[in-house]
Amino acid sequence: MRRGRLRVYLGAAPGVGKTYAMLGEARRAIERDRDVVVGFVETHGRARTAELLDGLEVIPRRTLVHRGATFTELDVRAVIERAPKVALIDELAHTNVPGSKNAKRWQDIDEILDAGIDVVSTVNVQHLESVNDVVQEITGVPQRETVPDEVVRRANQVELVDMSPEALRRRMAHGNIYAPSKVDAALSNYFRVGNLTALRELALLWVAGKVDDQLDRYRADHGIQGTWETRERVVVALTGGPEGDTLVRRAARIAARTKGADLLAVHVTSADGLAGADPGNLARQRTLVESMGGTYHQVVGDDIPRALLDFARGVNATQLVLGASRRGRFAQIFARGVGVETTSRSGSIDVHMITHEEAKKGRRRPARSRAALTRTRRLAGWALAVAGMPLLTAVLAPFRDVLSLPSEILFFLTLTVGVALAGGMWPAITAAVGGSLLLNWYFTPPVGEFTISDPENLFALVVFVLVAAAVSTIVDLAARRTREAARASADAELLSTLAGHVLRGEAAVPSLLERMRETFGLASVTLLERQGEPVPDDLGDPDAWRIVATSGGEPATCPGRADTDVVIDDDMILAAQGGPLDAADRTVLEAFAAEAAVALRQERLQQEAEQARPLAEADRMRTALLAAVSHDLRTPLASAKAAVESLGNTGVAWSPQDRAELLDTARESLDKLDRLVTNLLDMSRLQAGVLGVTPEPTALEEVVPRAIDDLGPLRDRIEGDISIELPDILADPALLERVLANLMANSVRYSPPGKTVLITASWHGEYVEIRVMDRGPGIPPEAHDRVFQPFQRLGDRDNHSGVGLGLALSRGLTEAMGGSLVPEETPGGGLTMILTLPIASRS
Repeated sequence: MRRGRLRVYLGAAPGVGKTYAMLGEARRAIERDRDVVVGFVETHGRARTAELLDGLEVIPRRTLVHRGATFTELDVRAVIERAPKVALIDELAHTNVPGSKNAKRWQDIDEILDAGIDVVSTVNVQHLESVNDVVQEITGVPQRETVPDEVVRRANQVELVDMSPEALRRRMAHGNIYAPSKVDAALSNYFRVGNLTALRELALLWVAGKVDDQLDRYRADHGIQGTWETRERVVVALTGGPEGDTLVRRAARIAARTKGADLLAVHVTSADGLAGADPGNLARQRTLVESMGGTYHQVVGDDIPRALLDFARGVNATQLVLGASRRGRFAQIFARGVGVETTSRSGSIDVHMITHEEAKKGRRRPARSRAALTRTRRLAGWALAVAGMPLLTAVLAPFRDVLSLPSEILFFLTLTVGVALAGGMWPAITAAVGGSLLLNWYFTPPVGEFTISDPENLFALVVFVLVAAAVSTIVDLAARRTREAARASADAELLSTLAGHVLRGEAAVPSLLERMRETFGLASVTLLERQGEPVPDDLGDPDAWRIVATSGGEPATCPGRADTDVVIDDDMILAAQGGPLDAADRTVLEAFAAEAAVALRQERLQQEAEQARPLAEADRMRTALLAAVSHDLRTPLASAKAAVESLGNTGVAWSPQDRAELLDTARESLDKLDRLVTNLLDMSRLQAGVLGVTPEPTALEEVVPRAIDDLGPLRDRIEGDISIELPDILADPALLERVLANLMANSVRYSPPGKTVLITASWHGEYVEIRVMDRGPGIPPEAHDRVFQPFQRLGDRDNHSGVGLGLALSRGLTEAMGGSLVPEETPGGGLTMILTLPIASRS
């Protein structure tokens, strides 16, 4: 069964028309005889949206009861059993009611997609996980419902529902989004022009990134190598030389001329090591690039111009920044250099040659090693062997009557050693054999014949050939060792870069696979995991393997379809496409693969730890409760028991005043015990998820006075400032009263004598913030979360000073009502507890 296709309508803010567009698309699909049903659509009371819903087949919602309140959710099973072609499911980021099979609606949608049903959904940009904190900073309103970006990026189609801020505010003013009573507040808070403009830009940039990913995949799938100038991407080539800083800053200025342009830095490590590459310079330049918002990359390539252009075309770069050559003019006569070669092959990519202070100063090669034999040196050796021996013969021939044969042999041996040093083993062997034949014909009696009459001359010629062969062998061996050392240095540099990514926290599996693909110039890299037990010949069976993570173009679905595969263990294999790799590259690839496997296992262990954390927390809380509750139960019980026993003692004649005092003591102790038991029961219900919560429109100006009255004698130290203009909030009045009383009592307890506690409230978009401020000693920022731990008070040395349930229960009750409770420092000293609750007419 094929997996269904997901289409997402993305908006910058509520009211831009996502649901309206989704329903409009549904009606057009029905006209094309498509089977479309409504799985879950929320009209938010908007008349024009509701009109589009009329006449569509609606799957009944599933009803759930949570903490005494009734909720409706998407019925996944009913949608799958109905098996339509397309299902409309609104609000992708929605959090399901506790007790549902899945915690999030996007997980419900995933099940429906697996059943082969196409889904159309909606989401606002503020609900995307990657920009959630940015939206909160811009608007001041926290967004508690989020969806991972990857869920939306995996969608087959993402369509932006765009609207200018002015048009959206007009819709708001006409009452097309919120009720008329809420319009003024919304326009002056969340729906300000600045907020909407920023949200619109976030949405546009996010969709642009999604489109960019789709374009990269299309280009990879279709093998398109040319540059499509859809977006400016500036690539700067770094050699590790001191001029790199200048190049990075110039490239950053070029990128800054176009809004949204990308800056990428690339360093090419050749297979025989890059002469002149300074690790210190590269590390500093990488930091500089990242500080300017760019990214650093490293690739392997013997042909540096080709490697640079392959990388640039792979990332669809439009401009390439190179430094002017550091080679002198004499050196440029014999080789054009990287800059000239790159420019001649660049095609549609613009190449910038940047001058710098190091230009034409010459390249400073490392003194610690010599380069391996290059093609130029080998050609020079062959030329010297072929032309040098006849030329030396011609020079020495007139002097054969003057020079002895050993002297002539030494001349030929000197030339042969020179050939070995220049061209290596085979040119030297050729020179030695050719030289011995020339010596035999021209200088060894009888001259002009390939015969030797004197045994001593024969011995001298044999020694000549052996010495020449030995020297050439040693030179060739040294060249091989130099090449191997250079390759090992390049591999070490790659592994050092990998370690740097791990240390900087970039060891996530997708990031490592992307680095791997870039480094070796592969088309795709895929991490495959075996499904089930191993069976013979399953390496070519796609059904036997599951794709854990992939990067690049079309992934290999099984090891048998990969150009290169690296076995990590019995159940995991790394599959690469893009041509086979040599043995040296494969060694480094195996290191990358091992690190990717470790990163995957760490992610899975972390997920298991997250699942086990609630159980450990529950055990910790039970242990703390047993250690702490005995004291709080014993104290009021002992006081009440002593008072009752005293009253029951017939041997003592108590005065009316003493009797009343004992009765007050018993009553106060029993009240304290009742509050403790109530708190413990409520805390247990909260943890079990069975505490009855009945949210309803609640007026703060009615609840706050009752909470202040609950404080008894402490009420005189409370100063309230609650405006009657505030909208009703959605809360359980009884629970809200307990929360406020708890917070105010706690603030009074820690406030200095004579100082009052202030309680205020303000309206922010879809939420109302209630602040309880004191002038006490405050709490260090690092301890803000610890004060909400149950069964423990801040600064406790043991668990015998009380259960300490007040703030923990207050936060639990607040979250049960859909709000939040966070501490903040009071300006001028003290602590402010901020209680945030949604307004009753939330859309």
